[in-house]
Amino acid sequence: MSEDIICALLAANPREAARERQPVKDHNPPVIEIRDLHKAFGALEVLKGVDLVAPRGHVVALIGSSGSGKSTLLRCANLLEESQQGEIYFEGEPITWRGTGQARHPADRAQVTRIRTNLSMVFQQFNLWSHMTILENVMEAPVSVLKRDRTQVREAALGYLEKVGIGDKVDVYPAQLSGGQQQRAAIARALCMEPRALLFDEPTSALDPELEQEVIRVIKDLAAEGRTMVIVTHDMHLAADVADHVIFLHQGKIEEEGPPDRLFGAPATDRLRGFLSHSAPV
Repeated sequence: MSEDIICALLAANPREAARERQPVKDHNPPVIEIRDLHKAFGALEVLKGVDLVAPRGHVVALIGSSGSGKSTLLRCANLLEESQQGEIYFEGEPITWRGTGQARHPADRAQVTRIRTNLSMVFQQFNLWSHMTILENVMEAPVSVLKRDRTQVREAALGYLEKVGIGDKVDVYPAQLSGGQQQRAAIARALCMEPRALLFDEPTSALDPELEQEVIRVIKDLAAEGRTMVIVTHDMHLAADVADHVIFLHQGKIEEEGPPDRLFGAPATDRLRGFLSHSAPV
């Protein structure tokens, strides 16, 4: 795994990072806010002026065809990718930038680390450490990186593993689990960091339908708890069931957005109607 992905996985306890957080004028700003974001890979422009707002306790679902920019937008929100234009805010705090265009990058690496520690990302591929047991996977970052008390971390990790339904798998290794169980372990690891928001990048796309349902049940439970989440998904049922707001991306732009009942029940654009006609019915 790359250093940036490992940093994203090692999301820290927000209470730790809050000590350094800058004050903001808005007492209840969105956890994540993105304005007019542009991202290109060389000559290929992937995001062409995208906005996103994830208020506290809300679930935002990103849908669209492959190549529409969904995962890139999520990775830009977590600063795993560097954008060329636009603004990103975390709880009202703007990311500071240096340079312009392809030369633009965050000006304050400490700020990036501090913000990223509050955004736990769950990847399509589970990214569990194969040489560690499931419990060790969940405990590793809080103990080794954040220097938190091992006994307290162990208690929290056991609770989160129970929450995702694999409390009986604490002493096994990732290779001994099904794909659905591994993804639930990855979710427990993200939860153990107690982040401000959870970011899911196609969390079920690598799973068989039966295993997919195991993970979907966990995500629905988290949504019911009022957790802030941004979910990139190909599953229209999941988006309809858990999202407060759905964004349909097409070729790097927002083609349509709004509450799920309107987008799925009465899409306003031909592109969304066409996309939904080729997706699983809602």
